Amino acid sequence: MKEFLQGIRDGSAIGIGYLSVSFTFGIAAVSCGLDWWQAFMVSFMNLTSAGQFAGITIMASVGTYFEMAASQFIINLRYALMSISLSQKVDRQFTFPKKLVLGFAVTDEIFAVAMSRQGEVGSAYFAGLTVLPLLGWNLGTLAGAVLGDILPGNIVSALGLAIYGMFIAIVVPVVKEDKHMRLVVLLALLLSFCLYYLPGLKKISSGFAIILCSVAASAVGAWLFPVEEEAQEGDVNG
Repeated sequence: MKEFLQGIRDGSAIGIGYLSVSFTFGIAAVSCGLDWWQAFMVSFMNLTSAGQFAGITIMASVGTYFEMAASQFIINLRYALMSISLSQKVDRQFTFPKKLVLGFAVTDEIFAVAMSRQGEVGSAYFAGLTVLPLLGWNLGTLAGAVLGDILPGNIVSALGLAIYGMFIAIVVPVVKEDKHMRLVVLLALLLSFCLYYLPGLKKISSGFAIILCSVAASAVGAWLFPVEEEAQEGDVNG
């Protein structure tokens, strides 16, 4: 019980943040044509802000199932890598059935908090860590979907910019410190500009545009700026 309560305390700040972002998602989902309960079900069955925003964008543009599957695979692939890394830190009581249930809640923020914890991560702690983020994400979506038609238009428009502010807050610090990352982001922006404005390319759907920009910019970055492997400890000098 002590570990569970500690997890709730550690996840409280994440829950507050998710409440505000998901409120924006609820508004955006309804503006894309979803009913309030449909918007809530999207958040109830998912926990991925970027994936959900991309998903409703594809829905609104009447994209194909392949576009949806491909974009979600690319956007959320990092969660698989995070889960593999986190699996090396959990204790032996964190059994496979628990991993299947609790793995649903692996996000960037929850992963970061769990990995920064001293010692092994138990299932009780991780369950507590996910409680408030899950509640915040679902309640925020519900509130945004229901209150979006009640709030004044200028407030709704302002809240609609919150998700972009969150993305900027994530990207800018890294871009300022890493010139290679700065070039990759600029390349992604250039590709996005071309796909949106050039006559021959603007016919590409927004779903595929996200995929093309993400894959192309990442591939060029990996090719031009490969990450050198650290020397193994204990190597014998020749």
